[in-house]
Amino acid sequence: MNNMLNNWDHWKRMLGQAVEYAQELGIPKNQINSMAQQLGDILAEKVPPGNPEQQAMKELWEVAENDEKQVLACLMTKLVSK
Repeated sequence: MNNMLNNWDHWKRMLGQAVEYAQELGIPKNQINSMAQQLGDILAEKVPPGNPEQQAMKELWEVAENDEKQVLACLMTKLVSK
């Protein structure tokens, strides 16, 4: 699992699969984004970044206000869903 967290492309693929699965279950987009924000909080607090991209996301997350975190979470779900 650690190797997966260290590779940005693998990380995006893993998150993309989670978003796709949630969509298949019929979970509304706003709820997926809310879960993404909760995941962002957990990752920023508990998981050391495994690559420069994750480090940048962590730094953005740490300075973001709640509404900005919502935007970041929404953008990440869009990024991994393309």
